[in-house]
Parts: sequence; structure tokens; C-alpha cells
Amino acid sequence: MPRSLFWSRTDTAGAEHAVLDDGAGFAAHGTQLAVDPIPYTCRYRLETGSDGATTSLAVEVEGDGWSRSVRLERGADGWRVRTGEQGDLDAALRAAGQPPAGLPGIEDTNRLHAALDVDLGGSALFNSLPIRRLGLAGAASSTEHRITVAWVLVPSLEVVAGEQVYTALGPGRVGFTSDTFRTELEVDGEGLVRHYPGLADRADLG
Repeated sequence: MPRSLFWSRTDTAGAEHAVLDDGAGFAAHGTQLAVDPIPYTCRYRLETGSDGATTSLAVEVEGDGWSRSVRLERGADGWRVRTGEQGDLDAALRAAGQPPAGLPGIEDTNRLHAALDVDLGGSALFNSLPIRRLGLAGAASSTEHRITVAWVLVPSLEVVAGEQVYTALGPGRVGFTSDTFRTELEVDGEGLVRHYPGLADRADLG
């Protein structure tokens, strides 16, 4: 039975709503709303295989006078990335006093070769992917995994290879490190994020 989860953003005005379906793999579709760095709506559709590794992610983001899209698919020969763009995101960013964004997608998909997970900027859901895949919600304390993810930045939809470290800290707690950023995530028994300090709190704990 699909589950509906809702997070309130704590770093800016915004929210995320996701509908999850656990079958042979894991599927989710959701919507993000946020006003930073400029107001945007982001919609995504995610699928993983039975091993928990991501097989595809499609993202669309739009704001006043612009829209972008990116689709990532992982196959036996690596990742394929397709993009689309309408309007001028950089013009909207400049008008808001913000720096320009990178181009959507990634120039060299070989950089994603080691990535089994994707991470979507501003989302509390996507940290759950490696936590679930690696069984960290129920792992012995101090169990640590260093991984590469295909990180999709929002609103630019630039894709970068990011290195992340996840560490089991005890029941319902997982340490998360990305570059110099460190935090402690609170998760439920299924590895789904409840509390991401400084980013989001889950409203529906069902």
C-alpha cells in the first residue's frame, strides 16, 4: 500500500510531499516547494531495483519564466543523463540578486560510475536511499559506509558526483557527512528520514 509522507522545510519556507511504494524495489514520486534561492516547484519520480540501488530519476523544476528537466538512468554500461531547458533561470537568479546556476546535467557521466544512489538537493527523502540499501537503520553502532552519489542540485539540476559517509549511531540515528558538512539524521525503523537538522522535519510519522 503506498505511503504518503510530508516534510516541512526548516531552512527556508517550503515543503516536500512524497508518495512511496515498496514492491520488488522502491518507487516514489513527489513535489518540493521552496523560495530559496528563488521560488520554485520541483517534481520528481524515482525508481530503484530490488537491491535498493537507483535505476532511474526524473526531475522537473520550474519558476517564473523558466523550467528545467533532467533524467538519469543507470544501466549495465553506466549512467545516461538527458536534460531540457526553457526560459532563462540565470536571468531570474540575477533579478533576485543571486549568482548564476550551473548547466543542467553533467558533462562526463563517467564521474558517476561508482554511484548506486541519487541525492536530490533540498530533499529529506533521498538520504533514505543509501540508509535503506545498506541496512543502516538496524546496523550495529559505528558501522560506516563511504559512497558516491549522483547529486542533483536544485534549482539548476546540475548533476555532480558527491562523496558521502553514512554511519550507524544506534536505534533511529544515522550520522551523515558530505565534504565538511556533518549532521545526525533521525530515521524510522524503515530507514526513512524523520528529522534532518537544519533542513526538514517530517510531519506525518505514520
